[in-house]
Amino acid sequence: MTPPSPAVEWVQLVDDQDRPTGRAEKLDAHRRGLLHRAFSVFVFDAAGRVLLQRRADGKYHSGGLWTNTCCGHPQPDQPLRDEARRRLGEEMGFDCALSVVSSLRYRLPVIGALTEHEFDHVLCGIYAGDPRPDPLEASAWRWLDWPQLLTEVAQAPESYTPWLREILARCLPALDTWIHDHCTG
Repeated sequence: MTPPSPAVEWVQLVDDQDRPTGRAEKLDAHRRGLLHRAFSVFVFDAAGRVLLQRRADGKYHSGGLWTNTCCGHPQPDQPLRDEARRRLGEEMGFDCALSVVSSLRYRLPVIGALTEHEFDHVLCGIYAGDPRPDPLEASAWRWLDWPQLLTEVAQAPESYTPWLREILARCLPALDTWIHDHCTG
């Protein structure tokens, strides 16, 4: 096995039960459609509005599309929540406590003959304030009422990332329960 290089981003390859099976370079995993671990973060305010980001146009796929607050891949053999919080800081410029609310496995084609074949862990948190996103990661952001997000995704799905649409289709009850239990709105 090739040792990790600081210039290369590695992902944790997993089986269909999320058990580690190895590692791969991130872009190679997406080119070959290898199943790997990922996370998708949804941050809400106390009123239940969700923070969305518009992916920077220069991203290697799905640039210009709206998506959940933050997403990424934990480094191999690193704790999921710690890695999600690290990435939240890198992408959106803030930190907050996160809890895992669901997980799902999907295989979705994305532009450029890439495949998002991920065992995705969905995490939620609460934050009061505005983000300070890295412009290389997110070109815009907005707080949106949860029901409005569901309406917009149904009316214009092409404006949203495929994984956000998949998460909403398959994890909505878990997300709704988390919002009900943690937000006052």
